[in-house]
Amino acid sequence: MNTPRAAHILWADDEIDLLKPHILFLEAKGFRMTAVNSGRDALEALGQEVFDLVFLDEQMPGLGGIETLQEIKQRRPHLPVVMITKSEEEHIMEEAIGSKIADYLIKPVHPSQILLSVKRILEGKRLMSEQAMSAYQREFQSITMQLMGRMDMAQWFGLYERLIRWKLELAQQEDTGMQDVLESQFSDADRQFARFVQQHYGAWMQSPDAEAPTLSHRLLPERLPRTLEEAGDRPVYLVVIDNLRMDQWKIIEPLLLERFRVVREQPYLSLLPTATHYARNALFAGLAPAEIARLYPDLWVNEDHEGSRNAHEHTLFERLLQRLGVPGKHSYHKVAQQQAGRKLVEQFHTTRENRVTAIVYNFVDMLSHARSEMAVIKELADDDAAYRSLTLTWFEHSSLRELLDQMAQQKARVIITTDHGTIRVENAVTIQGERSTNPNPRYKVGRKLGYDPKEVFEVTDPEKMGLPRPQMSASYVFTRGRDFFVYPNNHNAFVQMYRDTFQHGGISLEEMVVPWVELDAR
Repeated sequence: MNTPRAAHILWADDEIDLLKPHILFLEAKGFRMTAVNSGRDALEALGQEVFDLVFLDEQMPGLGGIETLQEIKQRRPHLPVVMITKSEEEHIMEEAIGSKIADYLIKPVHPSQILLSVKRILEGKRLMSEQAMSAYQREFQSITMQLMGRMDMAQWFGLYERLIRWKLELAQQEDTGMQDVLESQFSDADRQFARFVQQHYGAWMQSPDAEAPTLSHRLLPERLPRTLEEAGDRPVYLVVIDNLRMDQWKIIEPLLLERFRVVREQPYLSLLPTATHYARNALFAGLAPAEIARLYPDLWVNEDHEGSRNAHEHTLFERLLQRLGVPGKHSYHKVAQQQAGRKLVEQFHTTRENRVTAIVYNFVDMLSHARSEMAVIKELADDDAAYRSLTLTWFEHSSLRELLDQMAQQKARVIITTDHGTIRVENAVTIQGERSTNPNPRYKVGRKLGYDPKEVFEVTDPEKMGLPRPQMSASYVFTRGRDFFVYPNNHNAFVQMYRDTFQHGGISLEEMVVPWVELDAR
């Protein structure tokens, strides 16, 4: 068995002999030490050996600590350096910190102080990883016990937030063992959640009560009036980032907290199918899809429509605001391309007199579809962590971030939400259907569908579930957890096409439990 290499520390101080007890103390703790008494000697030592950390005295004759630090950073930009000084002058600290030091200590230093700095810099990542894994091990049993019991929707929201927190925490650790355990627990949670939804979904849609969650079509009627009242005479911006999962929101959130504070964060439940055609139309209409088709047949298009199935969101939103009695001007904007985003930034001033402005950003949805269809994107986003990273990179450089900065300057109330999430699918479920059956691999709607009822959530009476019936005898079926539909013809080709891609339309925590966040400028 190989013994781990001892960390090698270089200590440069013109009074190095007085620091002998500190050096012996660190050697006793298992560190390899090299001591020199000048900046020149430190740079010479760096040219001869590999070091993991440097302690550097700020006040040395000849080549001073700051000059030595700058030279070290030119040669070894990522080598951590701890500056040690007798001076507490602010400009010295600022100069050292500006040169990207790892720590800053004031003489006289105590051995335990030195050891703490070493541990934090050299072993901090390992120690945090061990602590995180130990904490998750303790919580694993608690989550398992909760999954074995009966839960209401509020408890499911809380459990999902716990799982997301651990997903983000463990993704930062190098040891993937606990990540695999968490993924297994996540899959179990999705299976249990699907059973919960199947048991209660019909009742939620037909006669909501105090225990029913807020679903897509009830979101704005329930929450927008309260938001408008709280905003007073300030404008309200409704930002819908299509296909935004809860974990993606959590990595974007820190970038906004410099300009905003979170007033309210309440997840809601996307209705079925968790697809843009249904969920986003329902969101903007404040009506279930079956109600839209019945009340506004000219504004609803069926699955076989070749063009956009969300072309009437603007009109649906206008009619919702009229029903809610929202006074004043309002506007709706859809951003599906960078050019449209830049144009909206340039024309932002035209929205300042609006009572409500709705903005839809389609990038994340396009990313998930591109991952299914483009090999390059699939390579870049080969797991959830990479998918989140691409989302973060987009947001950092997007026109949306610029728009949010302008909203903050305007002291507006900002709502960030989405229509549905997405899930990385793994397990193929065979289905048969007519040629006209819709292509989405997470749900199917049509006649004469052939499937194993044990493998799906089947809806044979769509109207009771708030869904339009495009044809007589048509039914809907939904996949659960990480399943996806494939046809028996070219079975292997469909499996290869869809497995490990991000899809939406079915039943899972990742698709259905989505963010609603209200922000005020700081």
